[in-house]
Amino acid sequence: MKPATAAKKLGVYLQATPAEFQEGVVSRGELNALQADPPQWLLELRRNGPHPRPVVAAKLGVSIAGLARGGITEALTTEQIDALKTERPTWLEQERAVQAEVRKEAARIKDKHLARGEQQR
Repeated sequence: MKPATAAKKLGVYLQATPAEFQEGVVSRGELNALQADPPQWLLELRRNGPHPRPVVAAKLGVSIAGLARGGITEALTTEQIDALKTERPTWLEQERAVQAEVRKEAARIKDKHLARGEQQR
């Protein structure tokens, strides 16, 4: 698979990976080996970043679109993410509230579908 796909599956920012990873092709076996026994560079990237936007969004508890609305368009390090959590800018609080509402609505819909399923039996 392409390095970008492998980086996505590993949850790391491709541009921060070693050159040999970025330039090569990753087989399923190699990907499984990286997941099972991650090398030091992978452990370091997962621990300190820079992290790709999906990981940043998850760590901040917002959506990727919420990151964009907040002006975050690039990868962030763990230190930068922790600073945002500490500073608690207005946009972050708003996006967390939006995300909480989205989760609540998703749970309501799921419960509704479950109730319908049981009524049909």
